[in-house]
Amino acid sequence: MSIPLFDDVEPPPACGCEGCARQRLADSMARDTCGATTSTGATRVLVVAAAAGTALGGTAAAVAAAPQPAGVTGYATGRGAMAAPAAAATPLRLTRSQILQRARTWVTAAVPYSMTAHWKDGYRQDCSGFVSMAWGLGVSAWTGDLADYAVRITRSQLQPGDMLLFHNTADPRKGSHALIFAGWANTAHTRYTAYEQTAPGARARTTPYAYWEDSAKYVPYRYRYLAGTPAAASTGAGTATATGYPGRASFGTGRSGPAVTRLGTLLVGRGAGAYYRVGPGPVWGSADRAATAAFQRAQGWTGAAADGLPGPTTWAYLVQHKGHDIPGGPPRAATGPATAAVPRYPGAGAFRPGSSNDSVLALGRRLVAKGFGAGYRPSRNWHEADRRKVEAFQRAQGWSGRSADGYPGPETWRRLFS
Repeated sequence: MSIPLFDDVEPPPACGCEGCARQRLADSMARDTCGATTSTGATRVLVVAAAAGTALGGTAAAVAAAPQPAGVTGYATGRGAMAAPAAAATPLRLTRSQILQRARTWVTAAVPYSMTAHWKDGYRQDCSGFVSMAWGLGVSAWTGDLADYAVRITRSQLQPGDMLLFHNTADPRKGSHALIFAGWANTAHTRYTAYEQTAPGARARTTPYAYWEDSAKYVPYRYRYLAGTPAAASTGAGTATATGYPGRASFGTGRSGPAVTRLGTLLVGRGAGAYYRVGPGPVWGSADRAATAAFQRAQGWTGAAADGLPGPTTWAYLVQHKGHDIPGGPPRAATGPATAAVPRYPGAGAFRPGSSNDSVLALGRRLVAKGFGAGYRPSRNWHEADRRKVEAFQRAQGWSGRSADGYPGPETWRRLFS
């Protein structure tokens, strides 16, 4: 597959401390007000941070004014020096579940990549702006100072909500990248689910550790303001709240959404990788139920407690990494010839405007074979005609909304080739 290229925004020469990082975003927001005073820009930063914290899982009390570091009076921008705003936002204290929830808002919206534009929540639409948003920093940091908001950890300590960071000090605009680690995708811990902001937009995908290129240069970090798990999380209703249990209605036949994807990712991290030939994906399937039941049986549960539908206790065991991993692999019957014939999903990037590859041709041929070839001629080049045929196939599965957008995800791919 092609290796994505990443650029990040290098700020003008200035101090790299946390306060100055806030200053840079505040000045940027002030410029966006088209001539308004910098105090108005600072107010906008606070309002955006407060709104993002309320809407995406933070608490209003966590968003507060922080004192401006002494000696910071502005910097040269090419448009003249900007005066310092009176205050800046304080990073939010967030749980791991809240960090992942925030990250998924951009993934779900497929926020387009940009080094200069800001999304409606106020954060810059590049990789470090994405991590800044997920962590609730209140500023769009850059790869050169994201580590100031974190503590360095080891690969073995990685948990969902942590960050993998490569900052190229020699040339920050070449190769620098940051992403949110969302969990291991196999028991060998050689692949993981990454939430990241990259062209053409925010996405979640299975990624080799540490990354597709410059792998040895990525460093794992943990958010410095990570909120602790309440003591009540171990029993009763508190378990569902503390672990972010999305509810039983999120799982089962006909269900789809980020909760299903996260369940599959957590299960793969506990030994269920062999159950998934493609995915995990957002649409509930037989693999999800079989993997869930296997995990439940691994805990010694039987009967209704091992029915393959995750309840609060199963979810808590997965999120908190409690209990036993799934031993061995799935029953032999789960690996029949039809399932094994499904080719590997090439990734969402293979199906975007301008793409040209064998996967597009293979997709088109399967659409024809499935009865969606009227007036359609498959080729290696991705066109609107391909998207419309994929959309028709997705709607034939009973999907709607974002699940029927015409862009093939892992579950669409699996069903086409099954």
